[in-house]
Amino acid sequence: MTFSIFEGQESNQIIFQFKANSPAVKFKLTGETDGIFMIGGDGLLYCTKALDRETRAVHHLQLAALDSQGNVVEGPVPITIEVKDINDNRPTFLQSKYEGSVRQNSRPGKPFMYVNATDLDDPNTLNGQLFYQIVIQLPLVNNVMYFQINNKTGAISLTQEGSQELDPARNSFYNLVVSVKDMGGQNENSFSHTTSVDITVRENIWKAPEQVEITENSTEPHPIKITQVQWNDPGAYYSLVNKEKLPQFPFSIDQEGNIYVTQPLDREEKESHLFYATAKDESGKLLAYPVEVHVKVVDINDNPPICPATTVFEVQENEIVGSSIGYLSASDMDEANTVNSILKYKLVDQSPKVPSDGLFLIEEYEGKVQLGKRSLRKQDNPQYNLTVEVADKDFQTLCFVQVHVIDINDQIPIFKVSDYGNMTLPEDTAIGSTILVIEATDADEPFTGSSKILYKIVEGDPEGRLEVVTDPQTNAGYVTIKQALDFEAQPVANIVFKAENPEPLVSGVSYNASSYASFRLTVTDVNEAPVFSQRIFQAKVSEDAAVGTRLGNVTARDPEGLAMRYSLSGDKRGWLKIDSVTGEIFSAAPLDRETESLYRVRVVATEIGTHARLSTKHTRFEEGVYEIPILLSDEGKPPMQGTVSLSVTFCQCVEGSCFRQAGSHDGIPTVGMAVGILLTTLLVIAGILAVVFYRMKKDEGKGNVENPQSPEAKPLRS
Repeated sequence: MTFSIFEGQESNQIIFQFKANSPAVKFKLTGETDGIFMIGGDGLLYCTKALDRETRAVHHLQLAALDSQGNVVEGPVPITIEVKDINDNRPTFLQSKYEGSVRQNSRPGKPFMYVNATDLDDPNTLNGQLFYQIVIQLPLVNNVMYFQINNKTGAISLTQEGSQELDPARNSFYNLVVSVKDMGGQNENSFSHTTSVDITVRENIWKAPEQVEITENSTEPHPIKITQVQWNDPGAYYSLVNKEKLPQFPFSIDQEGNIYVTQPLDREEKESHLFYATAKDESGKLLAYPVEVHVKVVDINDNPPICPATTVFEVQENEIVGSSIGYLSASDMDEANTVNSILKYKLVDQSPKVPSDGLFLIEEYEGKVQLGKRSLRKQDNPQYNLTVEVADKDFQTLCFVQVHVIDINDQIPIFKVSDYGNMTLPEDTAIGSTILVIEATDADEPFTGSSKILYKIVEGDPEGRLEVVTDPQTNAGYVTIKQALDFEAQPVANIVFKAENPEPLVSGVSYNASSYASFRLTVTDVNEAPVFSQRIFQAKVSEDAAVGTRLGNVTARDPEGLAMRYSLSGDKRGWLKIDSVTGEIFSAAPLDRETESLYRVRVVATEIGTHARLSTKHTRFEEGVYEIPILLSDEGKPPMQGTVSLSVTFCQCVEGSCFRQAGSHDGIPTVGMAVGILLTTLLVIAGILAVVFYRMKKDEGKGNVENPQSPEAKPLRS
């Protein structure tokens, strides 16, 4: 039989009453009674004083029934007494004072020392579960805790702020007061104890080395030691990380932290290298963050100047002496802005030497070619070939230049069409699409700078959404989309083009209205998705943050200005929730850093369907009224739907007004009937007028006969 009794209860507590059959007359109790357990003649088992679990947690007893001679007639029966724990012991630290040290910039969360406490209560119950916490940190700079403690294990480590801000030069000593509570720290009646922890901050010697400089194409035997890294304590395992994923990684490290270059480097192939050095413990875990190693490859003059393909310049025949013809641009693969890449230009030959040699000059460092003696004439020679020596401090290269003499630019480009009409495009038309071809002509010599046409947009496109590319063979201009169109920013644009030549016009000639053309661009709206203000939102939170803690918020905007709602996608652990209106994100469940230290979810911004725009897909509609059914639905579960009918009238536009030819209706005459009625009316009126005029003439004749001597009568003259 097994009985469970709480420790610390009052004495003489009855546990159980046993009964025996005749001839048994009394009972005998043996085993681990410890003078506490007794049995009476009536079979009552009781304890004479309070039990103590910490003295004995389980008592094993045997009970036998005896006859009057003391012989066993029943039993013995085994009895187990389990003493249940109560919280009657205070946790105690093993030391009244602890001392430890930590390196500057140590990894946050990695323990550098432990404090330990014990509690005599049952560790399998809440009474013996200990909870550690830091009560005081001295000094407390800007109210920021530099140290943290694992509340279950007593492991002390740096916080993120401590890893970044601890500096022995500013403060090398800190004191912590650490408390431990039983009952898991969850009960106001729990017992507690404190201890003092002194921590010394030591300088971190695990640092990124200074930038290393290596001269390229070294002929020394390799490998060559270039720098060293060192962990704060012996026994670390070092390795290098090829961050740039080079197919051949030319560096290595030994277990003393010495870093070597294993082969000659070429600056023109790669001018610098960046990789990481790591320190790990015997289990392969990082002891701290990797440190960066920067290697700069120092240039030597091992490359000659490089000329472009034959350079072609054009010069008008009326250019004055000293006029700039163009720039010869050679290059050098050695490091820029060093003595190895400084180039000097020298003109060494002119062909032909007509009408004389020395017609051209070249600037020594800029490579600018100029007219040196006189203006050129095309009838003297239409083309000159120049040979130019380009040199750095060790190498020389010959470059070749052609100079074409062209006629003067005295004709302006003239557009074939001054108005290219109207065009309608949706705002999502692909970038790079050609939307229009424009063309102007120029009467100057073909395929010269005087006749080449460059098109510019001079009005109607302030954001530079369009560009015009000239076909060098035909001089046609292809209008393309350079940046995305935007209905919200500019729904209608009146574009004005200007056609001009790369060569300046001669004096007295200027561009006029013939060099300008226009067209009207209408941009139609396309429903665009909402756009977040940034691609990645980050938040830091302690794993013991309370459920409902605000972690931050995300923001997005809709290009059409519609309202939005926010939702989460990929919240596989259900740790987060989001306010669908404000975008604020809260914790929805307890967080666990050991399960996931970096938790990623996707935030989705969705438009709310407050209104819609109806547009046409083409313009080939017959005149009339069209009834368009529109289905409306909400986003409930299940969704509710309804249909409305929208009447749309298509008609001709006359002077800004809509005109539709009237049809026939009941009680209204047709056009033919109306014309007949009108003609009949006119005939009747004509008849009446004829009768009236006839009567008037007749009356006038009678009056003349009766009054022949009337003073108003005058004789006719021949």
